[in-house]
Amino acid sequence: MTTAIRQARTPVVEQPTDLQAAGRRKARRRTTAVWAGRAALAIIVVGGWQWFTEAGWVDKFFFGQPSMIWDSLVKLFTEGTAFGSIWDNLWVTVQEAFFGFLLGTFVGIVLGILLGSNKYLSSVIGPYIRIVNSIPRIVLGSIFIVAFGLGVFPKILLAAVLVFFVVFFNAFQGVREVDQNLVANVRVLGASPFQVAVHVTIPSAMTWIIASLHTAFGFAIIGALVAEVLGAQKGVGLIISQAQGTFDPNTVFACMVIIAIVTLVAEFLISLLEHSLLKWRPPNRSEAQAI
Repeated sequence: MTTAIRQARTPVVEQPTDLQAAGRRKARRRTTAVWAGRAALAIIVVGGWQWFTEAGWVDKFFFGQPSMIWDSLVKLFTEGTAFGSIWDNLWVTVQEAFFGFLLGTFVGIVLGILLGSNKYLSSVIGPYIRIVNSIPRIVLGSIFIVAFGLGVFPKILLAAVLVFFVVFFNAFQGVREVDQNLVANVRVLGASPFQVAVHVTIPSAMTWIIASLHTAFGFAIIGALVAEVLGAQKGVGLIISQAQGTFDPNTVFACMVIIAIVTLVAEFLISLLEHSLLKWRPPNRSEAQAI
């Protein structure tokens, strides 16, 4: 009888496979709930927008209408625009944003690591970077277009400027957050400044840098569009500018939908890059539960 009581009191330990299966089921339920919530929110916003405009509570002349935005999307892809097909214009904008993203990211990482590692350079150059950062971006866009014309180059420059500051400040702060005890230990072992940067500083700051890229590409798109609105020969921003001049909010919103899709695709690719570069980093609880 004592043996039976002991067996009854012995807790049943779940096997690792059971725990993993339960975790997968929980993750699937959460994913389903998230997508259901997103779909419900989209239906409420779009449906409410359509209903308010149909009822006359919201003037569709100024705010557009979802059904008319869909018609504008179809028209853009089937009939094109006054500046060529939507694909040609979209390709120009994506190229400008992409090369501006690459240029701004490269310069931001290099200067961020350099100034973060060298307090003297940071004290000398830092105030000038803050001054340039305080200049309105639309002013810089106008200067670039006056100086370099209506081609692709000024759009790339403006996109690069917007990306630069996002990446630079993250890289700078990431370098400043490096464990100095670890740096000192590596130097004691005979590591050169270059080896310290490659094997300690940059890997430690990589989390900060990669995190900035998620925001940076959105700024690259904004820079390209703003420059195209100021003056361009092709691009989605030029289509938006023309639609604005003809009081066509539906085409403006249609272009916004196209740009949003491009940005989401870029965000997905950056997430893949993040996972491949930061495999060594164990996920924390907040990351595991992030959307």
